[in-house]
Amino acid sequence: MTGDPLLPNNWHDDPWDRVSAVSDDSLESIPPELRQLRGVTRTVAIVVAASLLLLGCIGWWTARVLNPSGAPGVAVNFTVNDGDTISSVASRLENAGIISNATIFRWYVSTKGSVALTPGYYALKPKDNAGSIIEALSTPPAQTFISVTFPEGMTVAQMAQRLSEKMTFMKPEDFAAAANSPDIASKLRPKSETSLEGLLFPDTYQISGDDTESRVVARLASMMERVSRQVDLTAGAKARGFRPYEILIIASLIEREAKVATDRSKIAQVIYNRLSKKMKLEIDASVKYGQDPAMTWTDMKATDTPYNTYLHAGLPPTPIANPGKASIQAALAPFGTPHSTDVACIGLAVGVKCEYLYYVLADAAGGHVFATTYEQHLLNVEKAKVAGLLP
Repeated sequence: MTGDPLLPNNWHDDPWDRVSAVSDDSLESIPPELRQLRGVTRTVAIVVAASLLLLGCIGWWTARVLNPSGAPGVAVNFTVNDGDTISSVASRLENAGIISNATIFRWYVSTKGSVALTPGYYALKPKDNAGSIIEALSTPPAQTFISVTFPEGMTVAQMAQRLSEKMTFMKPEDFAAAANSPDIASKLRPKSETSLEGLLFPDTYQISGDDTESRVVARLASMMERVSRQVDLTAGAKARGFRPYEILIIASLIEREAKVATDRSKIAQVIYNRLSKKMKLEIDASVKYGQDPAMTWTDMKATDTPYNTYLHAGLPPTPIANPGKASIQAALAPFGTPHSTDVACIGLAVGVKCEYLYYVLADAAGGHVFATTYEQHLLNVEKAKVAGLLP
């Protein structure tokens, strides 16, 4: 049979029968209006896809601007001035390298509502996320703090420099001026002295964003008074026949000379022994106080200053540094008489009392060896030179 048994006898084939796919050529007969609509639809689809892609890229970039990758940098001080707005602050934040895009930051702040800016100093971390920066700027300076550590043995000048490094809005010269002003009260300072050298207790302090140099100096002076009460400085000084201020001078000498804790009381004993014998103290740290560090030791030693204990007997006129509690306690409780087995007691002539009168470096850790006689001391000095501890 030639026909399809499923079709009527009068059926005839036409081009639409049994079409498995529509060819491009077959679409030529689609009306022009439909062909134009198809082109528009395709264009719209492309535009929409491109727009979504662009928006996605913008969103990703914005997120990276607001949340930089990596850890934030070390906190720096940033000043909010009277009359500042979010716009002006954002521009300066970008200029300071704290944020990367002021425009995006301003937009982000607007989405979170207004931020009340309080003039003052703020600790902000460069490349921190925008939320943390806004939170920091929303916290009044009086409620923000930075830890500042003043190590034992720092001078007023060194404390001033340390403070300005941590709190960049504070000036070393203003700290020094406050530390040399009679306006800062200290019960430990004699009426004849204006400097607070030796009367500022070295410790770690929380400095607020609205603090001033004078307020910091006053806190350090107040803490030294508190520590002096803890160690009973007044009674201890009286028991040794000294004024509290003189004990602090001795403590400052100990602080600058001792490198290891076990040497503190021994150096204290050397100082008391030499004072009682009317011997010059000959303490290098005192000679160096206030001198140009570029000077040679020979020139320093030959320069006549009130702190040159090679030229002048007795204590220097003021402390040469700000001592810590351990050095103050050592000044109040010196070592005493060494045991007969101590190297300072070995080989002494009959009738010579063993006592600490000299000391010199003995090891790389900064420990000292002590001597009774000058001859012992010279031998110790020679050993230190051979060991490369002295020039």
